[in-house]
Amino acid sequence: MRFSPHKGPCGHSCCLRVENVSVKIGADRILQDMNLHVHCGEMVALIGPNGAGKSTFLKAILGQQEYEGIIAFSEPGKRSKKPRIGYVPQSPAFDPSDPVSVSDLFACCMSKRPAFLGLGKSMEDLVQECLERVHGEELIHKRVGTLSGGELQRVLLALALEPMPNILILDEPLSGVDIEGMTNLMDMLDEIRQTYDLSILMTTHDFSMLDRYADQVVLIDHGILIKGKPETVLNSEAFRTAFHLKGGRA
Repeated sequence: MRFSPHKGPCGHSCCLRVENVSVKIGADRILQDMNLHVHCGEMVALIGPNGAGKSTFLKAILGQQEYEGIIAFSEPGKRSKKPRIGYVPQSPAFDPSDPVSVSDLFACCMSKRPAFLGLGKSMEDLVQECLERVHGEELIHKRVGTLSGGELQRVLLALALEPMPNILILDEPLSGVDIEGMTNLMDMLDEIRQTYDLSILMTTHDFSMLDRYADQVVLIDHGILIKGKPETVLNSEAFRTAFHLKGGRA
């Protein structure tokens, strides 16, 4: 059964409100008049053709891209603490011959101690705890360059969840992951948002999982074309036009 997000007004930092957001880079208008409300506890999928502006939109939310309009984390007239945002970028490439291990990666990201000195006991316990959240305890000593697509996503997700965020943003988390790995990853994301009461905004080019997991799908092509329940968006004329489909859904 699909998890039900918070009902009623959002007064927490897990709420995301976007009003009339536009992004211009040089002479190019990348996004125009974006309006979106991600409620606390929702999983929202952002879809669109290549070059539609999905990654640019995420960067604006993260504060990495200048924009016009309002990006806030509560409803109008309500105060909210600045949220903690966890971010998983599109999978970076690692050289398979690189000796850096998962524990080394955590040490570089979370500790002032040089990675070549190894993990102290308290840091090793914290890394194990982080990996347990994503069912990846056995990955701690693996070399990062040898991880499968699904394993690498687990490691990056474990990093993004420390400290635990209010909102989790993922850019193409299913890219490079096989079918079984996709299901496992989406099951885990669903478990995480229920366990830790956070919101998830993700981009994806894979639509097969959306009916089962997403509360809301947002189709963009330099602006929002349609948003709503997965079945509504995936069966819409806007969806068929955006992806040049002659009939039916993807």
